[in-house]
Amino acid sequence: MRILLSNDDGYFAPGLAALAQALSPLADITVVAPERDRSGASNSLTLDRPLMLRQAPTGFYYVNGTPTDCVHLAVTGMLDHMPDMVISGINHGANMGDDTIYSGTVAAATEGYLLGIPSIAVSLASHNARHFDTAARVVADLVQRIQTRPPAEPMLLNVNVPDCATADLNGVSVTRLGKRHKAESVVKTTNPRGQTVYWVGAAGAAQDAGEGTDFHAVANDQVSITPLQMDLTRFSQMDSVNAWLKP
Repeated sequence: MRILLSNDDGYFAPGLAALAQALSPLADITVVAPERDRSGASNSLTLDRPLMLRQAPTGFYYVNGTPTDCVHLAVTGMLDHMPDMVISGINHGANMGDDTIYSGTVAAATEGYLLGIPSIAVSLASHNARHFDTAARVVADLVQRIQTRPPAEPMLLNVNVPDCATADLNGVSVTRLGKRHKAESVVKTTNPRGQTVYWVGAAGAAQDAGEGTDFHAVANDQVSITPLQMDLTRFSQMDSVNAWLKP
């Protein structure tokens, strides 16, 4: 099996190193990740300048672009084979609910999925992020399951792992995305040159976090696995929009 790894925290991130180490015994690993932290880059592609591919002393490749750039470049221009899987992470912090819209971690996996490759985004659900080994073990187990029971069609899985020892996990739950309250307002401040600058406010607290959601699973020390799709059509509004457009 050949696996392409990427992330949005940058090629130097400890979560990426932990993932590569855990999966190396199971597959042929290639790492192509951003040259710097690109958290929140979502599914953006770089179209206004050329991309450069370099290799670090670790053997990891890095690109002066977004997570989506990294996977797209690797699959369509760098590798001489199609990866069997794309795995993005391990992200430093959760990607649950509305986070998936903005997440570069999810975006890298999404690009693999759009290219027809089974893909997984994995995040350690804590800003302290101590137990990358736990998340790496969870992903290794998923890879082994895919090796023995290949899915009938490509899947895009969003995995959030509680930041605890593997022995303290309370199982695995297949979940739906929850929902956050709206984000806090931007923070207005002044830089050392006296210029007004703005910091994007913090994400909102969980709003829809009931049983069955990713928020609920992680809060109960369960690994949350959410199958994602890319069709954004709101089918329930098609008839009402049709009626609204009629004279």
